Formats: sequence, structure tokens, C-alpha cells
Amino acid sequence: MQSQNDSNEIGKVALFQQITAAQLQELSPLLHRKSFASGTTMMSAEQAGEVVYFILRGTVKVCPESEDGSEVILTILGPGEIVGEMSALDQPMRSASVVTLEKTDVLWIDKASFNRCLLTMPRLAYNLACILSARLRMADEQIRSLARLEVESRVARQLMAFSDRYGQPQSDGGTHIPIRLTQGDIAALIGASREHINKVMVSYKERGYLSVDRHYHITIHNSQALAKRC
Repeated sequence: MQSQNDSNEIGKVALFQQITAAQLQELSPLLHRKSFASGTTMMSAEQAGEVVYFILRGTVKVCPESEDGSEVILTILGPGEIVGEMSALDQPMRSASVVTLEKTDVLWIDKASFNRCLLTMPRLAYNLACILSARLRMADEQIRSLARLEVESRVARQLMAFSDRYGQPQSDGGTHIPIRLTQGDIAALIGASREHINKVMVSYKERGYLSVDRHYHITIHNSQALAKRC
């Protein structure tokens, strides 16, 4: 069974928000801990989906298979997120590959236990519906931005979306985004060249809008300026 510290971590996962103490106790023995090194493929497209993951720490990218071998990133996910729920719900095979961008700690649950919990714990089913709805809304916004916005605006929009989802307020008024975001990954996520992303990021740094640490974690210092460019 999970320790009390693990229970505190479980409560930070979006799917498990506002569940009862009794339900948390029921869930704990079903959840197992695992760590993946940076660059590890956690799951592959067309692989049987027998496990659902919950990210505690780290960052992953979700990539569909590409016929020409180029990388396309559907989304980048960080702490609190669920991964692998689609194949557990509606199909036996994974629809995309998931690769870690940095060392990533997760909890996992087998498919049968996951579905059983959804059937017996209405709050979990409601939370999952909210998560999937938010992802669908974000995907819709992404499609519209690809059609209407210049690259600089797409970068600003994506950074503000990550800030809203994962941002940690700082004492100096900035917002730290604790997930690994390289220029190459941002490029693959918004459909632009790495060279173009580099120019935009350099410009944003020079204007004091943001900074990037050695772990590729971004801190936004002027959210209003970025918001105007969305």
C-alpha cells in the first residue's frame, strides 16, 4: 500500500481531485510507482494499451507516427496529467507514442482496475470528462492558431497555455513553468521551424518577457506582453 507521502502526491493528480479519503484508500494499493529516464519511450503507437500512467514529476511529449519520419508533437504533458487513458477506454491499441523529455516519475494502474474505478467512483468519471474536454478545447485552439496566427503569436499562445496549466507564481511576480521545453519541441508542437522559434525566443528574452534555465524550464516575467501577442 502507498505511504502517506504517496497519498499526498496522489491528491495532486488531476484525475483524483476531490475524491473521498475512503476512495483514496481504495485506490492506493492499485497504483504502482515507476521512473523513466529522459528520452525513454513509455509507450508506442499501435502497442497494446494495458496501463494508464499518472505523471508525478517530469515532462513527456505525445507524438503520432509520421509517414515521412518528421516529428510532430500533439501535446506536451507535465505533473498531474494522465497518459494512456484513450486506449484504456475505447480501443486496444495506442494511438500515439509517448516519450519522456526529462526524468519522469509516474504512478501506473492496469487497464482493468482503471475501468473498474471509473464505474464505481463517479467523481473519477466526472474528472476524466473534464480533462478530456479541456484537451479537446486546447486542440481546437491549436488548430485555429495554425490557420490564423503568425509564428510569434503561436509561440506566445502556447507559452501562455503552459503557464495557465502548470505555472508556479514566483516572489518577483514571474511565473515559472516547471516542464522541459526545448526550442525543437516547441517547433514540433506549433508547426514551425526551429530556426524561426529561435528568433522568437531570443526576441522575447531580449525584451525581458521570459528567461530559460539550464533545464529548459521557462519563467515568464511579462505575461501581459505575451498575452498581447496571442
